[in-house]
Amino acid sequence: MRKKIYISSVLFITLLLIGGMYYTLPYYVSKPGMAKELGPIITVDGGYKDEGNFMLTTVRMGRANIYSYLEAKLLKYEELYPLEMILYKKETEEEYNARQLHLMAGSKLNAIEVAYRKADLPVHYKYKGIYVVQVIPGMPAAGKINAGDRIFKVDGHQFSSSEKFIEYVGTKKAGDKVTLTFSRNKITKTETLNVERFKEDPNKVGIGISLVDDKEILVDPKVKVRTDEIGGPSAGLMFSLEIYNQLTKEDLTRGYQIAGTGTISEDGTVGPIGGIEQKIVAADKAGAEIFLAPNEKGIKNSNYRAAVKTARDIKTKMKIIPIDTFDDAVRYLEKLKEK
Repeated sequence: MRKKIYISSVLFITLLLIGGMYYTLPYYVSKPGMAKELGPIITVDGGYKDEGNFMLTTVRMGRANIYSYLEAKLLKYEELYPLEMILYKKETEEEYNARQLHLMAGSKLNAIEVAYRKADLPVHYKYKGIYVVQVIPGMPAAGKINAGDRIFKVDGHQFSSSEKFIEYVGTKKAGDKVTLTFSRNKITKTETLNVERFKEDPNKVGIGISLVDDKEILVDPKVKVRTDEIGGPSAGLMFSLEIYNQLTKEDLTRGYQIAGTGTISEDGTVGPIGGIEQKIVAADKAGAEIFLAPNEKGIKNSNYRAAVKTARDIKTKMKIIPIDTFDDAVRYLEKLKEK
């Protein structure tokens, strides 16, 4: 009898422990990720080689279960965020992931444009369609169109931008129909949907999707940026430096291991990101000697100041450098002494 009770107790506790792994809480947890060399990720045809490395830094982000929640409460460089701080209103996790992947795609385009223009090389774009990042529940597109779909025709017409698509649908009346031609997992599909008024704004009509342009950048020499499932825009600065370094004979790394982070806009402005503290920890563990951090024009709570504070806290020898623009980064690197 005692043996049966013991076995039952062990099974019950085991099931509880396993269940704790799969029961998600209304939080996201972020922790230090990795610092990954960009040389193997980015390839410019006929590009120059470098002696050191530019490195992409990441954070690991995911839904919290009981164990990761407790771990984040105990460990200093792990953070908890309520769902509403991560997901847009009515946004699903699938849509969040699609949005992050598209932000990465946009980051790559901006990085390529900035690097090629800095190298005095021409840049052109080819419009491919509309990338769906969110589908609004209760609207006609719900259940028919998914986040990640690429719409390239509406009623048989192709448009040169998402703005043109919005203008076209906006000329319709509630009850009218539109036929969308789109690709999903490389398969072409069509759906005919009613146009309806938005509940939040009855003066506007639509089918209920949030969208952005899907376009391809055309440059010579060609460049490939392989990011797999890495999402978000925070690698923009480091992408642009690696691409520019391969385009120009002078090696900006000077033999150093250089990590960093920051968004990049089309004009070369470097923007702030989340998780700078975790990225400092990741870069230090990877052996980075220099870290380029968004300066945000020196504001009090800038990424740069947070990075400096973390660097002191973990007692790293890594130099933290404030960066406002792509040109700032290039000027700093050009002045580095050879290692």
